[in-house]
Amino acid sequence: MEENKRDSWGSNFGFLLAAVGSAVGLGNIWGFPYKMGKNGGGAFLIIYLALIVIVGLAVMLGELVIGRKTGMGPVGAYKKLSKKYALVGYMGLLSGFLILSFYSVLGGMVGKYMISFLISMLSGGSTFNNLTSAEFFSNFTINGWEMLIYCFLFLLATTFIVMKGISNGIEKFTKVAMPALAVLLIVIITFVLCQDGAVEGLKFMFKPDFSVYSSSSDIGFFTVLKTAAGQMFFSLSLGMGCMITYGSYLKKNTNLEKNAIIIPIADTFVAIMAGMVVMPAVFAYGLEPSAGPSLLFISLHEVFVTGMGGFIGSLMGFLFYLLVFIAAITSSISLLEVCSSFINDKKQEEHKKTNRKLPTIIISLMVFVIGVPVALDGLGSSNAIINFQPFGYCWLDFYDLISEGILMPIGALIMSLIIGWGFKTKIIKTEIEEGGLYKLKGFVFWDICFKIIVPITMLIILYAQFQDFGIIK
Repeated sequence: MEENKRDSWGSNFGFLLAAVGSAVGLGNIWGFPYKMGKNGGGAFLIIYLALIVIVGLAVMLGELVIGRKTGMGPVGAYKKLSKKYALVGYMGLLSGFLILSFYSVLGGMVGKYMISFLISMLSGGSTFNNLTSAEFFSNFTINGWEMLIYCFLFLLATTFIVMKGISNGIEKFTKVAMPALAVLLIVIITFVLCQDGAVEGLKFMFKPDFSVYSSSSDIGFFTVLKTAAGQMFFSLSLGMGCMITYGSYLKKNTNLEKNAIIIPIADTFVAIMAGMVVMPAVFAYGLEPSAGPSLLFISLHEVFVTGMGGFIGSLMGFLFYLLVFIAAITSSISLLEVCSSFINDKKQEEHKKTNRKLPTIIISLMVFVIGVPVALDGLGSSNAIINFQPFGYCWLDFYDLISEGILMPIGALIMSLIIGWGFKTKIIKTEIEEGGLYKLKGFVFWDICFKIIVPITMLIILYAQFQDFGIIK
C-alpha cells in the first residue's frame, strides 16, 4: 500500500510518549489501584501481568500494524483491509466517542479537586469548609452546572491540543506531560512511603495472598481473572481505535514489534507506581483498600485533608490530582483524535481538502452534548438534576456498558480472528518486514496469540462483562 500521506510523528520517541500517554489515564491512576484493592492486591497483580504478556502485547501489535499499513483511523483502516470489516471500525469509533463523553466528566471532576486543593494550599491549608470527604464529593456531583463547567473546561483543553495536530499538538504536549507525570509520581511515592504504616501497602501489593483464588474466598479466581482482564483491556486503550489511529501516523522506518512491547511495559510500570501511591497511603491512614471506585474521590481526599492535613496535605493533594489530570488529558486527546480523524479520513477518500480544526470542534461539541446526562445525573444520585436512568444504570455506567462492556471486547475478538485466521498472521510479518529494515522475531508466539489465546480471553472478558452488568446471571 502507499506510504501514509497524513501528518506524522516527528520522532519514534515522540510517538512512544504519546502512545504511552494514551494508555496511561484514569484507568491506571484510578482503576488499577481500586481494582487491585478489591481483588487481593498481589494476587491480582500476578494475573494482570500474565494477561499483559499473552493478550495485551498481541492486541497492541495488531492495532499498530493495521493503523500503519492502511494509514487511516479505525473505520477507514478496516474498510481498506476489506469492506466487510467496516463494522469493526465503526464499533471502535463509537466506543471512543462514548468513552470520551463520560471521560470528560471524570476529567472535569479531577480538575475540580486539583483546583480545590490549590485554593486550600494558597489559603493556608483550610479543610474544605469542614466538610467531610463524602459530603464534599456529594455536594459537587449533584451540582449539575458546576459539573458541566468543569467538563467543558476539560474538553476545551483537550480540543486545543488536538487542533494543533500530531507533531505540533499531541506530540509536543506529551513530550512535556509524560516526564512531568513521571516526576510527580516519584515525588508523591517518596513522600507517601515515608509515612508510618505505608510498608503494609507495599506488602499488600507485592506479597500475593493466593487464598483469594480459593472457591471458599469471597473473591475467587474467576473474579480476579475477569477483573484483571477487563482492566488490562481498558488500561491499554485497546479496542477503541486509539492505537490504530496513532499507528496510522507512523513512518515505515519504525519497529512496530519493539514499540508494541515498550508501550504495555511502560503503561504497566506507571500503573504499579500509581498503586505505590494509593495503597501505602490508604494503609498508612487506616482506610479500606477495597473501597472501590470511591477510592480516588473520597478515600484519598480523606488522606490529604484529614490524614495529612494543613498545608502539606493540601500541597500533596494538589500534586496528586495534578498528576491524575495530566494522565486524563493524555488519554482524552487520543480519544478525540480517533473521532476527529474519522471526518478527515472520509474527506481524504473523496479527494477533498482536509481541515483539522473544524472537525475537532464539531466532534468536541457532540461529545459535550452526549456527556450532559453523565454530568447532570450526579453519578446516579437521587438528588441530581436528571433522575432518569436507562435500564436502571446511571448514565456513566450505561455508556461504559456499551463501550467497555460490549463493543471493545467484541472488536478485539474480531480483530484477532481477522489477523490470526483471515490473514494467517502474515499481515503482521509483511508489514513489519517491509523495506527490509526489521525482522519479525516472535512470529510463532504472535501466531498462537492471535489464533488461540486472544480469542479465548476475549470471550472470557465478554462473559465476565455481561455477568457484571447483569445481562448474564
